[in-house]
Amino acid sequence: MNNAAAFPPGAAPTDNMFNNMPGYEGMGQGGGGFLPPPMPAEPVAPPQPGPEPEDWSIPSLSEDVAREAFKSFAASNCCYSKAPANDGVITQMEPFNTYRYRLETYTESRSTEWGHKPHEGEMPDFYTQTAPRPWEIQATPPSLFTNHTELIRVPYTSSVKDCQDCGATGKEPCKECNGSGHKPCWVCHGSGTRDDQDCSRCNSTGKERCRKCDARGFDNCDTCKGKRQLLTFIQLKVEWTNHVDDHVVEQNSGLKIDDLRSVSGKELFKDNQYLLYPLMGFPDPAIPDASARLLQEHQGKYAGTSRILQQRQTVELIPITKVCYKWKGDSHVFYVFGNEQQVMADNYPAKCCCVIL
Repeated sequence: MNNAAAFPPGAAPTDNMFNNMPGYEGMGQGGGGFLPPPMPAEPVAPPQPGPEPEDWSIPSLSEDVAREAFKSFAASNCCYSKAPANDGVITQMEPFNTYRYRLETYTESRSTEWGHKPHEGEMPDFYTQTAPRPWEIQATPPSLFTNHTELIRVPYTSSVKDCQDCGATGKEPCKECNGSGHKPCWVCHGSGTRDDQDCSRCNSTGKERCRKCDARGFDNCDTCKGKRQLLTFIQLKVEWTNHVDDHVVEQNSGLKIDDLRSVSGKELFKDNQYLLYPLMGFPDPAIPDASARLLQEHQGKYAGTSRILQQRQTVELIPITKVCYKWKGDSHVFYVFGNEQQVMADNYPAKCCCVIL
């Protein structure tokens, strides 16, 4: 359908004309906002198998490796003495390996808003053709699971109007000199004298030229850049977002789950599909339960407001070793966890107060 005859190209559109534009109803009243996606397809992935049983274990940590990790931890803290790490006697090492399930849902959402730019002679195209609906406009997504935002000018929605910020003059008072064209002399601070003598910097006037506006008292309008008119148009905002949720199986070691967010584990399973089914066949029932719960939550959160492009679920086995040791007759504990062999020792027994200058 071509509406060129119904509305003269280049003329100012009215609110009612925007309200009758399919897909952009409400823009005439300054509206916009998020747009519901097309109807999603049904899941196509079959139920996913779990990992092979031989992948369910991690080799236990040796005492030498644990001690070296502890030494590195002590050395990285300037207020910690190295003595407990060097001289402490390890008395017990206990593994508390745990699983982490992660679900990623990669979505595309679209919203509309008003956009504008200085008018530089472009021909307005409002109503020369029917504007494509928001979800019909082509937008190239980035790599999967990568966050990105793109702004696209909607074709056949542009018109020209006077810049309201400057009253179509293309000018605004200079903010440096408040429109006077001059500023107080920086040598005499506007007095015209310095040390009871005439100020040679400003010839005793107490003023000097404003360099920002070259003493004109005005600058080009920030909005129209001096063009006096704006090309206004509907702008489509396309956002690709990776929504991530984790579930870590409680391990009762004394190490907080939040401490595990910064480390990686041994990857047991990974799969990505358009839409996923819950995982099956894991030795710990908490993982299938978390998979079913998070998949349902993501569907409820994102399917109605955005288009799901891809989902990915992974399971990691995170190594955790609780190490008990003695130093100066007292018992203490530290933890070594993750592939990075990160150490947590909240009650390190030899801290000092130091000041970094």
